[in-house]
Amino acid sequence: MQALVLGATGLVGGELLGELLRSEAYESVGVLTRQPLGVRHPKLHESVIDFEQLEDHAERFQGVRDVFCCLGTTIRKAGSQTKFRKVDLEYPLRAAKIAKRQGVGQFLAVTAMGADPNSKIFYNRVKGEAEKAVCSVGIPGVHLFRPSLLLGDRGEFRFGEAAGAWVMRSLDPLLRGRAAKYRAMPAKTLARAMVSIALTGTAGVHVYPNDVIRVLGMEAEEGYVNV
Repeated sequence: MQALVLGATGLVGGELLGELLRSEAYESVGVLTRQPLGVRHPKLHESVIDFEQLEDHAERFQGVRDVFCCLGTTIRKAGSQTKFRKVDLEYPLRAAKIAKRQGVGQFLAVTAMGADPNSKIFYNRVKGEAEKAVCSVGIPGVHLFRPSLLLGDRGEFRFGEAAGAWVMRSLDPLLRGRAAKYRAMPAKTLARAMVSIALTGTAGVHVYPNDVIRVLGMEAEEGYVNV
């Protein structure tokens, strides 16, 4: 099988790329990225592109069964709400439309806990709008992952996320029962869950909340999938 990753320079995308390259199920892993990854692997096919010109690279979607979309930013990094919407909504939607035209079987995307197109919170609203838009394209299998706070080395310091990670690690022993759905998880856990779900080849639209992602990722680490 062939896979294509968008957003491989980010925390989740980097972990996901590693999982795909190690997987015997994928013979080819393509990457569309804004800057070189600095990674070499016989299965890896990297293209450095301008996402504003994504449609010019539609041929990279040909023959791909699974597209993994890990595109995302923060309002602070993007610089404005308009630019945030472009990265977190417009680019994933463009990718989904290209994937549909090129006959891609599955589109797997990372959104966020609380994603809701009717939310009063801008971040959650945009994530929800992105989910709704991608689902409307008509790709046979759409898988949306809604994680809570993700832990790992982002390669850059974000004070808010660092503080949040410290708090979540401190509270983790207390988050049980209904509160367990808010537990933070390593980005690697999410990456393993995404690959595991992709390998099932399940059609339809599916949404995976934080607690389900954690279980799927842990099961994948143990070498089996139980969907």
